[in-house]
Amino acid sequence: MDDDERPRPRGDAASALAREDLGPYSLDELAERIDLLKAEIARIEAHRTRADAHRAAADALFGKPSS
Repeated sequence: MDDDERPRPRGDAASALAREDLGPYSLDELAERIDLLKAEIARIEAHRTRADAHRAAADALFGKPSS
């Protein structure tokens, strides 16, 4: 099973954020939240890129595992 096919853990941060009521936030608070989320997305994408490069290096060294 590929990583994207696995169900998301119930208590993860993204699920909690998706359920949060945004009504009480001001426009400034929403803009700040968007900036924070964009920074977190960039951090996750950078980690994914490093993990992909690590996997590719391992596959090149040891051979790609058969599915």
